Amino acid sequence: MTGGCPVHFDPLDPGFLADPRPMWAQLRDEAPVRYDPDLDMWVVARHADIEAVFRDPATFSAANAQDPAFPLHPEAQAVFAQGWVPLKTLSNADGEYHSRNRRYSLVGFSPRRLRALEPVIRRTTIGLIDDLEAAGPGADVVRGLAFPLPATIIFTLLGFPPEDTDQLKAWANDRLSFSWGRPSPEEQARTAADMVAYRAYCDAHVARRLAEPADDFTTDLLQFHRDDPEQLTLAEAAHIVFGFSFAGHETTTNLLANALLRCLDEPGVWDRLVADSGAIPGAVEEVLRFDSSVIAWRRITTTDTTIGGTAVPAGAKLLLLIGAANHDPAVFDEPERFDIARADSRYLSFGWGKHYCLGAPLAKLELEVALQELTRRFPGLRRADPDSPLSYHPNLSFRGPRKLTVSW
Repeated sequence: MTGGCPVHFDPLDPGFLADPRPMWAQLRDEAPVRYDPDLDMWVVARHADIEAVFRDPATFSAANAQDPAFPLHPEAQAVFAQGWVPLKTLSNADGEYHSRNRRYSLVGFSPRRLRALEPVIRRTTIGLIDDLEAAGPGADVVRGLAFPLPATIIFTLLGFPPEDTDQLKAWANDRLSFSWGRPSPEEQARTAADMVAYRAYCDAHVARRLAEPADDFTTDLLQFHRDDPEQLTLAEAAHIVFGFSFAGHETTTNLLANALLRCLDEPGVWDRLVADSGAIPGAVEEVLRFDSSVIAWRRITTTDTTIGGTAVPAGAKLLLLIGAANHDPAVFDEPERFDIARADSRYLSFGWGKHYCLGAPLAKLELEVALQELTRRFPGLRRADPDSPLSYHPNLSFRGPRKLTVSW
């Protein structure tokens, strides 16, 4: 396959957002590695090629993973010039800087931390389900459960005060459009201002935890700063906190919504989970493959190279279609069949290798607990309006229904 553009691909098209699988199949079959001039990106669609990219961070840098997908407007540039700290998070760092900060960040996802969080996850889930039940049939399970649960948990892990949750979610709300969508100049400038405010909040939180240690991730992280202030600066610690505070809830919100949608829509699946809670871990794994909340990610080449036999120049921006890889028939038998007994974890939803998502165990735990409690409380759960079209946020990388009403 050459670098031509034989397939029209618009990742923000409403039809693609509603159901990307037909386009994924076409790209895998007809244009697995191709340059798209409208996106100014090389689109990669096959599992083997995307895995190979993830396995070679020296050739395929993560430096652009968080950059705006489209040019930054002057209005947003002016906002950032007033107070943005240009540091890397784990997802867009390379080399020793990434390895060092990843080692520090592991303290937040130790078995001890996850054990301590599980009762918090369950208690929070039960409380949110209580509110859903009080609202009555027709409640929106995205707004009532999938949206607040991951934010509450990641903010608890970081040690953010509970009363700040609404403000933090408001600041993070438009980040999807900023980095992965096509916002207007006004929207981009507003989101830039929110990001500056969010980062200032993280700076203040780190300073507070340095003075007032507590039993949370931020305090554990700051121990590395206390041991060697030059090895981990306060600014770097604040940026790690900033990165986790966004990544730790937006993707899991979409994952929870995708899981409920899929388990309710696929015939017999919900009844099976109600009858056998032991099937829930398998359902979690299959949702991660079939309906990943992260359907695409980005890389940039550091040198001239080849991908799947196609020559790609240095400095090429890549759009890795993780969703397409997760449905690749070269890897998964009957990939379009949702099978909670599949027991195949070769999906790429959490990345691969050095950049494998640190929060994967936490995301799985939250989804397992949510499904356990929902099947126990609402064995007759169903979609309230199964024939109504669903709305998805127009962006390159993250996918999940914005609203999902349920009855019981």
